[in-house]
Amino acid sequence: MTDWCNRIFCEDALLGLSRIPEASIDLIIADPPYGLGKDYGNDSDKLDADAYLAWMEQWIDLALPKLKSTGSLYIFLTWRYSPEIFVMLKKRMTMINEIIWDRRVPSMGGSVRRFSSVHDTIGLFVKAKDYYFDLDAVRVPYDAQTKKARSRSIFVGAKWLEMGYNPKDVWSVSRLHREHREREDHPTQKPLEVVERMIKASCPPGGVVLDPFLGSGTTAVAALRCGRQYTGFELNAEYCALIQERLATLDKGQATHSTVAPCE
Repeated sequence: MTDWCNRIFCEDALLGLSRIPEASIDLIIADPPYGLGKDYGNDSDKLDADAYLAWMEQWIDLALPKLKSTGSLYIFLTWRYSPEIFVMLKKRMTMINEIIWDRRVPSMGGSVRRFSSVHDTIGLFVKAKDYYFDLDAVRVPYDAQTKKARSRSIFVGAKWLEMGYNPKDVWSVSRLHREHREREDHPTQKPLEVVERMIKASCPPGGVVLDPFLGSGTTAVAALRCGRQYTGFELNAEYCALIQERLATLDKGQATHSTVAPCE
């Protein structure tokens, strides 16, 4: 096994990415600071606009060569900077989707000078036309009523009816409230449901997922739950300890890491 696979590196991704071999990663899931001034125990989210975009370009240029030719990138962004970063990435990759993550934020006031922002933007980019994508792994089952309504002979045995439909590009998944059982002590933790869909669709079984900004470690946990490898970086030592705790306590009934082949 390599010395970088299934490991959490408590360091700056700008420094640590050099340890990852080129063309060794199947999928990158990136949830970088949004440039909104959040407190992650450091100043990583407190750059002005120009410095923030320059930093984004810096880590993107370091991370993309790590992808295999069939690899993909999902990147979480906010509407404030997604246009600039999408243009930046389009110069380097092919854009497949703009996904809207509807966080199901309840109506509880907010600004009176603009509409309330209740979504995150996710970009899906690929390196080549033959990128890996397993639609069947993420199909959404039809309910019994819908199946019954499609009872005519032309529908009987149809794969799409039995297996479900293609998820749309609006994903309605609740954010993690403080009382949610998944919730950890991290200000921008992403739900397992969202990250697992990405992994199942865009990383082959046993493949490797890289997360340059692990945060609470959801990508690593999701990778193990889905039978994939993981590697990644996190600046905050407290978050690194949190990730290790999450991985150590992962329900063995949910994880399939014991069946995953080691990285080559």
